[in-house]
Amino acid sequence: MIVKQGRTPRLLPYDMSDIERGADGVLRYTALPSSLIEMLESTVTRSGSHEALVELGGERVTYQQLWDRAARVAGGLAAAGIASGDRVAINLPNGNDWAYAFFGILMAGGVVVPVNTRFSESEVEYVVTDSGAKYVFTADKPLPDGAPLVTKNRGKSDLAAIFYTSGTTGFPKGAMTTHENFLSNCETVKRVMKIPADLQMRNLISVPMFHVTGCNSQLLISVMYGGTTVIMPAFDVQLFLRTIVDERINVCVSVPAIYWLAMNQPNFSEYDMSGVRFCTYGGAPTAADVIAKLKAAWPNARLGNGFGLTETSSVSTFLPHEYCDERPETVGFAAPVVELDLFEPDPESGVGELLIRGQNVVAGYWNKPEQTKETFVDGWLHTGDLARLDDDGFCQIVDRKKDMVNRGGENVYCVEVESALVQHPDVFEVAVIGVPDAMMGEKVGAVIVPQPGSNPDPLDIRAFAKTLIADFKVPQFITFRKDPLPRNAGGKVLKPVLRKETEWGEQLRG
Repeated sequence: MIVKQGRTPRLLPYDMSDIERGADGVLRYTALPSSLIEMLESTVTRSGSHEALVELGGERVTYQQLWDRAARVAGGLAAAGIASGDRVAINLPNGNDWAYAFFGILMAGGVVVPVNTRFSESEVEYVVTDSGAKYVFTADKPLPDGAPLVTKNRGKSDLAAIFYTSGTTGFPKGAMTTHENFLSNCETVKRVMKIPADLQMRNLISVPMFHVTGCNSQLLISVMYGGTTVIMPAFDVQLFLRTIVDERINVCVSVPAIYWLAMNQPNFSEYDMSGVRFCTYGGAPTAADVIAKLKAAWPNARLGNGFGLTETSSVSTFLPHEYCDERPETVGFAAPVVELDLFEPDPESGVGELLIRGQNVVAGYWNKPEQTKETFVDGWLHTGDLARLDDDGFCQIVDRKKDMVNRGGENVYCVEVESALVQHPDVFEVAVIGVPDAMMGEKVGAVIVPQPGSNPDPLDIRAFAKTLIADFKVPQFITFRKDPLPRNAGGKVLKPVLRKETEWGEQLRG
């Protein structure tokens, strides 16, 4: 592949100061802290008595208390034999303990391995085994506790975390995220959202903290600002609305499905949303009518659509408030230290695979040199998303090269689900596709050709699938087909044909 320099857009809507291009060609912010621990320590020095974390139904703690708790966790990990560079997994639900564990691992010099709490037992075992985690935080045991310890010899290029993202082969891939990756995303969020430095941030986390959105673009951005992170242990829409009012939330970051659900509550008008200053959503383009409803529902908020991947530490592009009405079909502009380009664009449509280069792009996949070599080429991340880039700099995602369903912000890879379903004794062949859904964007649907002579029960197939894959990957729609799946001459299933031909019944429960 020819080394690319990135496309220079006509419009540059962000603050581009204090950015330099390194010898490797990558754009970088020049004034970042040296590590996440230095960032937290700076905030503790400035705002030690300020409220840092609020767990709904739990504790409220200051930044000094967060530092002290994390340092004791680090001491406990060291007493348990954790040394610099060791991987430590967090298999905890949303809450203050998750944050103590995250910073405690870093203070011990370890590498954080967030675990998707919705993974099946076999998936969790794979993540723990593949990462080589020497300790696992779980909800059934207390946090490690010991003499306070803070390891401060970590630098920007050191590995800080491994976020596992589902793979098309059925095996999750661990994205190796450095301190610099995390820190650059924090600076990016500040610039693209145009958050004023004097904002007394009160940020509501309603998405999982094991995701890069909840961790990188909410918890850590609050820490950088010295703001308050309010954490929902589990999502409940009425609690979501009450919390925005009761906790004086001024920053909301979520997926379109949650906003859609909130706005469609019969009592939504009873809640005063005027205190929300920033309301961002992400994952995909959002329809113009939904944007209009968001503006009406959160009248004083700046809107924004962020797009990114686990491999880009969260935000890669952002559609700012000023352009949400004008270009809602796009995911906006490249973040300040991000460059975009296309691989093998079609000369007629202009569509090619989206390439991303920047300070936020992770160092590769843990223990997967071949997949790293295929995905990270000449400094560019091959995203697997098909896109268009126009001269103004807008990026439009038009399709997914990777075969997956975007279920309310959760990427469900079809091959993985198909591999599970085909193990059922009554399933002859199966194709998994997205079923359009007003709230979730898409839900998981399976078109199944049964084994000859069998009469499978869709609820039985769902129950079977739940033993093999996470619940959010299990099909909510199943339809049976007598004819073989439509395929091309090479034997590949023609999913566009299936999408057109398939009529879905009622959503399955149970």
